[in-house]
Amino acid sequence: MSNQYEDAELVDDDWVSKSQLKRESVELQKLGRDLADLSVEKIESAGFSGELQSALLLAKQSKKGAHKRQIKYIGKLLRSMDCQPMIDYLDRANNASAEAVRELHQAEQWRDRFLEEGDAALSDFLKQFSGADRQSLRQMIRSAQQEAKLQKPPKTARILFRYLRELVSS
Repeated sequence: MSNQYEDAELVDDDWVSKSQLKRESVELQKLGRDLADLSVEKIESAGFSGELQSALLLAKQSKKGAHKRQIKYIGKLLRSMDCQPMIDYLDRANNASAEAVRELHQAEQWRDRFLEEGDAALSDFLKQFSGADRQSLRQMIRSAQQEAKLQKPPKTARILFRYLRELVSS
């Protein structure tokens, strides 16, 4: 009798509930939806398998019901694949955009500080970014301050922002 129970225990270890299978299926469909939300260029450059890549591109073109069916199909394809590289790729893609937004905000903050504080903010900036051109920065700051004082369009402030964004991103 004890033999039957031991066999039953082995079967129970490999057994997965129907609910667990559904949860895994939903997770894979969510991953497929996130992959389908990537731009066409990112999908093509990601190096996904040919079948998955074409399914993702088709999902981008599909509408409503067809899109749902295509996402379910992508989930089915993902069941037979190692999904960790795809999850890592999504994380890198999301972090890259978050990093770009952070750099954009940092450049905006420096520009605003330059317009308010002038040379005091410039010395702080040069401590952090020693590769910046002090003379051209000072000229841009003064021109942007003059434009703001005369209520002219912020042409130099935009040029200053582009220059700061390049410095912050490098």
